[in-house]
Amino acid sequence: MQVVNPATEDVIGEVPLASPAEAEEALAAAAVAFRDWARTPPVERARHLQAVAREIEARSEDLARLITAEEGKPITEARGEVGGTAEFFSYYAGLARTIQGEILASDLPGEELWIRRVPHGVVAAIIPWNYPSALTARKVAPAILAGNTIVLKPHEDTPLSALAVGDIITEVGVPPGVVNIVTGPGETVGAALAGSGQVDFVTMTGSVEAGRAVLQAAAEHITPVSLELGGKAPFIVMDDADLDIAVTSALTSRYMNNGQVCICNERTYVHSSVYPEFLERYLEGVKALRVGDPNDESTDVGPKVNRQELDKVASLVNQARADGASVLVGGDLLSGPGYERGYWYAPTVLTGVDHSMDIMRTEIFGPVTPIMPFDDFAGVVDLANDSTYGLSAYLFTNDFQRIMRAVDDVRFGEIYLNRIGPEAVHAFHIGYRQSGIGGDDGRHGLDLYLQPQTVYANYSGRRMDHLMPYGR
Repeated sequence: MQVVNPATEDVIGEVPLASPAEAEEALAAAAVAFRDWARTPPVERARHLQAVAREIEARSEDLARLITAEEGKPITEARGEVGGTAEFFSYYAGLARTIQGEILASDLPGEELWIRRVPHGVVAAIIPWNYPSALTARKVAPAILAGNTIVLKPHEDTPLSALAVGDIITEVGVPPGVVNIVTGPGETVGAALAGSGQVDFVTMTGSVEAGRAVLQAAAEHITPVSLELGGKAPFIVMDDADLDIAVTSALTSRYMNNGQVCICNERTYVHSSVYPEFLERYLEGVKALRVGDPNDESTDVGPKVNRQELDKVASLVNQARADGASVLVGGDLLSGPGYERGYWYAPTVLTGVDHSMDIMRTEIFGPVTPIMPFDDFAGVVDLANDSTYGLSAYLFTNDFQRIMRAVDDVRFGEIYLNRIGPEAVHAFHIGYRQSGIGGDDGRHGLDLYLQPQTVYANYSGRRMDHLMPYGR
């Protein structure tokens, strides 16, 4: 299976095209490794995680260049992703002594009830292409810290970063079978993992369509599933907002990683009293963005990851035009010197949009900003909530009453007030509605990789059946 550089369309590597049978072999290896790994004390597991984090930091520049080569992310952003990759391992290593259970008093003499937190067993993890290194760590680190073993399938466009992290995991001495990586398409390898009877827990980050497929496959064996899916984040700017902060934040949130982020600013709502000034500043910022070679330190925006994603963005913009939207800047594929090869789309701003348009309802996942004015706070909250997605939302205001009303009324898993992402490793990344179930990060993310086990410990030396409070 060839790996293509999206900036040049050059083949930069080849990886195995695994079959469903080979996916099952990887799951079998994980199942064999599980018993000993689950019995390894958490602090010992954590030492492996710490070693992985140190080695990632030592190789950070090489890993960043690999991300840029296979995904097209500007090198400055790729370095940040590698930092996040190491942070996931080091953070979860620090939680080794926090895995706790409960002891409950029994209703009967000579007995205690224990509620333990134990690993599921074999975890299947499926990740997308937009953060190929960090998402590998986001799944692997909490899974193995909890005592699970894992089989991870990276996206077919960006497998090299996951394999590089896998090499480090092997080199630092994580036992064979604890972490396994299989490469291939989601339709075959991903489906085999999600639908296998050898899997005890499935975690997946990706599109809504892929999430539905995973749920359907996992339902065969009633396997528990955690899904982090798409987003259509509303970005609300009130009349009292600091426009310097709001404009800069809106630009960064929309165009980081070429808009290929699930928490990106996907639809911008600006109070009509500040709309003209906001729009003028925003357009200046978009026109100043440097689009080009992602290895150049001055590049702000790189290519789209593949032709399919490029065509999807172009189609959405063309449909918005047909629906009556105005293109103020961009709106086309880039061509000419520097763009002869690769998947390039111009940073774009649309006005004249309304909430019924597809551009305001479908996840764009690209460098396109639809901007819409509003007058009423309650009305814009209704617009924000009128979405099949429910991952992230943004509000810029200094009015505390509005802030608290938004906290109460905006129905999204994450609300950012006067700031943007990325998410904090010790928080909890969670979406509502079609943005997913379960979540990632922090203590709550670790809890998903553990399941409760209740033990009735009778130490009385007597039969207990005759003492049962709800007799037979």
